[in-house]
Amino acid sequence: SFASFKGSKRTVPLLPRPALKDGNMGKIGFTTSIPVEIIIAAGKTPLDLNNIFISAPKPQALAEIAEEAGYPRTTCGWIKGLYAVALKEDLEALIAVMQGDCSNTQALMETLQLKGKNIIPFAYPFDRDPGSLELQIEKLMNYFQINWGQVEKARESLKPVRALCSELDTMTWRDNLISGEENHYYLVSSSDFNRNPAQYQDELQSFIEKAYTREPYRNKVRLAYIGVPPIFTDLYQVLESLGARVVYNEVQRQFSMPGASNNIVEQYIKYTYPYGAFARLDDIQAEVARRNIDGIIHYTQSFCYRQIEDLIFREKLDLPFLTLEGDRAGRVDARTRMRLEAFVNMLAC
Repeated sequence: SFASFKGSKRTVPLLPRPALKDGNMGKIGFTTSIPVEIIIAAGKTPLDLNNIFISAPKPQALAEIAEEAGYPRTTCGWIKGLYAVALKEDLEALIAVMQGDCSNTQALMETLQLKGKNIIPFAYPFDRDPGSLELQIEKLMNYFQINWGQVEKARESLKPVRALCSELDTMTWRDNLISGEENHYYLVSSSDFNRNPAQYQDELQSFIEKAYTREPYRNKVRLAYIGVPPIFTDLYQVLESLGARVVYNEVQRQFSMPGASNNIVEQYIKYTYPYGAFARLDDIQAEVARRNIDGIIHYTQSFCYRQIEDLIFREKLDLPFLTLEGDRAGRVDARTRMRLEAFVNMLAC
């Protein structure tokens, strides 16, 4: 069982540790959520490249850097953004999730290797096998020359901030004190805690205290948002201007590692995002049921294999359903806004 896990006694080969460049600040980038406790235990700075990309003043300009380098136009916008950010940031290393996220990650890493970036591969096991995940975690620990005890100490240190994320989420759907955009921002930021867990915790604590003094939101339409975080920069603002509010952000919530676990392996086995549509579906159905949802928005990124999973969610989720597709980073386009307006109006009737 997960509870009986105490760390493996196997000898795992060390990943090569490349020589650091002058001026390196010990920043460890990653392409999607990984066991961030390892980076923190090693005394390094975690950097989710997705958050850096989408929060840039002109994120689409970053994606265009990849196109200028030779990336096809039909490549996912997130992948192109990650390429540009990885080149821009002074990284000690970049942890690439080769399985359990994007099918384009391998090619992304190869092009970054061409530019001299130090790549550490990581893979979530498709079959959700704890032993396989344990081995992947050990490889990362060995790279950073830390042990299970140090990682568990880091995991314990993050429990208070993860509890705050859970409180914020509850305030969104139960107390109606948090907007969909605020929920999205704080939960998506929990992948790397905005590079500084202590500062993030203080900011979140202060925000929650102020939010408790608000009047509750009165939106008529309550939405679930499932799928990867949007490449649209104003989606939540548009929805709220139409009289709707997102009270469930599926993947963003998963980044915060909701629910209790006994050790780091169990924590990242319970994390649903890397393990396919059916692993995610159980969590989605449970949360949709308890949050009094009126309709579901499923966001899919253009040219992403996850678009195919839309077939599964449409069949298994028995609520009004709207599939949105995004391509370029930036504001919601006119056609998408019209579709959102029609969907919200239908639900409000």
